[in-house]
Amino acid sequence: MGYYNGLFASQTVTLFDCVLLHFYFTLNSLEQMLSYEMFLTLFPVILTDNGSEFSNPLAIEFNNLGQQRTHVFYCDPSAPYQKGAVENNHEFIRRIIPKGKSFDAYTQDDINLMLSHINSYGRKKLNNQSPTLVFSFLHKDDILKKLGIGIIQPNDIILTPQLLKK
Repeated sequence: MGYYNGLFASQTVTLFDCVLLHFYFTLNSLEQMLSYEMFLTLFPVILTDNGSEFSNPLAIEFNNLGQQRTHVFYCDPSAPYQKGAVENNHEFIRRIIPKGKSFDAYTQDDINLMLSHINSYGRKKLNNQSPTLVFSFLHKDDILKKLGIGIIQPNDIILTPQLLKK
């Protein structure tokens, strides 16, 4: 019988369980892709809301080997301003994929393209530099490549649904 982050393989699995497992799988995959040491560097703290996918902080903070990889902190309920940069990115995402439209039709490459455009857009708080340029200055460009994120030139940035038209 298999065991993964609190679930036995023989248990009935709910949609909630699937969301949790997908989140933990993604987190573990990121750690494997980047390396344990780089994960520690990039994600010393995860600030999140009280969503169900974050309901097991120990599974987030510790990897499958029991090593602490981050610290989880929760925003106060109904206080999205406590993670303002995340909310700004949600607004950018909704410019490209309007609220109510399913993400099911999009591939990981589509999502990476969208995030490349969003993160190549200059931010006032970064002295009008883009998050990708600041990241590439502070860290290696190969990390962006591993994550599937590219740097889009300012005149080529598209933040409308046209970006992902098929």
